[in-house]
Amino acid sequence: MGSAITHVLGARPNFVKAAPVIRALGALGHEQRVIHTGQHYDERMSDVFFVQLGLPKPDVNLGVGSGTQARQTADVLVGLEREFMDISPSMVVVYGDVNSTVGAALAGAKLGVPLAHVEAGLRSFDNTMPEEINRRLTDQLCDLLFVTSPEAIGHLAREGRPVSAMHFVGNPMIDTLLAHLDKFDAAAARHAYGLGERRYVVATLHRPANVDDPARAAELVRALHEVAAELDVIIPLHPRGRATLVGAGLLDTDRIQVVDPLGYIEFMSLVRGAAAIVTDSGGVQEETTLLRVPCLTLRPNTERPITLTNGSNRLVTREELAAAVLKACDDGPYAGELPPLWDGHAGPRIAGVITHWLANR
Repeated sequence: MGSAITHVLGARPNFVKAAPVIRALGALGHEQRVIHTGQHYDERMSDVFFVQLGLPKPDVNLGVGSGTQARQTADVLVGLEREFMDISPSMVVVYGDVNSTVGAALAGAKLGVPLAHVEAGLRSFDNTMPEEINRRLTDQLCDLLFVTSPEAIGHLAREGRPVSAMHFVGNPMIDTLLAHLDKFDAAAARHAYGLGERRYVVATLHRPANVDDPARAAELVRALHEVAAELDVIIPLHPRGRATLVGAGLLDTDRIQVVDPLGYIEFMSLVRGAAAIVTDSGGVQEETTLLRVPCLTLRPNTERPITLTNGSNRLVTREELAAAVLKACDDGPYAGELPPLWDGHAGPRIAGVITHWLANR
């Protein structure tokens, strides 16, 4: 059973990054396994993503589900230790910065399993974000560090990681976006939400700092209502964040539509046709840059600064939000340079490095 390259996926952003890597390794003839930790436990949504991205059905689903940070990480650790002992992978590939990522890295490192991190070296320098802790710890443990953005190399070097471990490969999330570009149908998305020819904004908000505290949620809702006075607003919302925002009066205007979380193709179709995006997510900042849709990121910092200097993104506070959205809509699509190596070939580059590393081990 041993010696397969094993991919550990825990949440939807991981699926989007993993698809091109799995496809490229498959083309080189590698035996592979996919373990889904079940950290994002909305099965319907997971299944939709796997099907749309052409991912192989997971060999194992650990069914970890939600819980506190420690509980979720601990469940991943225990489940993956058991798996790795059973299958002794030739390498474990982890993605992004979720609890499954750091859990897999810890479990693998203690068993002496070779580890690769796709999207290494990104830093927000904000330790109040669990993702920042996950990123830094994961990068300390991995043998191969696949860097999606040039500034990440400096962060890793400062943290004492060897240059020989770092490989600047570009961004596999962009591979996925480019591979599916012709399926993103903005007209179909408009039709689905009865938008006609009206301009609209998409908002994706899930970080505790924005949606958990009722007072902050109320400020956010006020800002979204200001936007909705001018444009329609569509908000795909997890049940978790929904109660607080709806409680703060989110739906007191008919120009705001709250919808269930969407599949990859449906969501990107909606983004492609939007006048602007409001988000607190990481990946959306990159996706909007490629699609040249103005992005307003409701956070004090970002681990993807290249989207600020070389993309369509800008950081905003709740106070600035409405004015910034309306200005972005007036300014129109981003027209500048795209970041380096956003060429759709990150997956094959990663597969090449892994193949070479395993052959020379």
